[in-house]
Amino acid sequence: MSRSQGDTEGEAPASKHTDSGRGSKVTSERVALLVVCSLLAAAAIVIYRLSFAHFQTKKNLQTLREEYEAVKRNLTERINTVQPICPKDPEVKINQTCMKCDRDWEQHGGKCYLFSISSANWEQSRRFCQSQGGDLVKIDSREEQIFLVNRVREKMKHPEDMFWIGLTDSKEEGKWFWVDGSPLDTSLTFWASVEPCDWTKENPDGEDCVRIGGKPGHNDPKIWLDKSCKEH
Repeated sequence: MSRSQGDTEGEAPASKHTDSGRGSKVTSERVALLVVCSLLAAAAIVIYRLSFAHFQTKKNLQTLREEYEAVKRNLTERINTVQPICPKDPEVKINQTCMKCDRDWEQHGGKCYLFSISSANWEQSRRFCQSQGGDLVKIDSREEQIFLVNRVREKMKHPEDMFWIGLTDSKEEGKWFWVDGSPLDTSLTFWASVEPCDWTKENPDGEDCVRIGGKPGHNDPKIWLDKSCKEH
């Protein structure tokens, strides 16, 4: 009996120990669960923040792209509204994007040309060109010669409606120079048949200046003719 009571009394603490152990286990599980929940919440916050940061980055890139396109459009509009002024001097090479000559001047191949139909001798014509900021034309290529031929023929109303160019041998007979002082390239000449002839019947000084002309519809670019510099 006494043993049994002792045993019973001995069991009570064991029962309490067992209850105490079960409560500790439940508490640990709760703590672990709270930790896991906390980690999941932290992960969710990190993921959210990363997603938000990615969204913000995309938004910023889109904004920058839109701003860039706006600036680009504005710059293009401003460039299109700018009217570059090409030099009057037909010997000055200009950028092909210029393409803007003064009124009555015509652009071609990076030069500006003025075709004057006023009657004047070679010296008078040159002074007029210089007063306009240019000079009598120097021809640098076959393509330029063909352009001039076509434009001159469009303006000609009579066979003698010819135009002076900047070529002369007035300093020394037979030695042709352009108005810029450069010698004539003999591989790039467009003399008409039997020209230059230095004919002296109209003027005893001969024919020391050059003009171009030709009948409309005549496609031969060789239309240089020497003529007296005093001829109108």
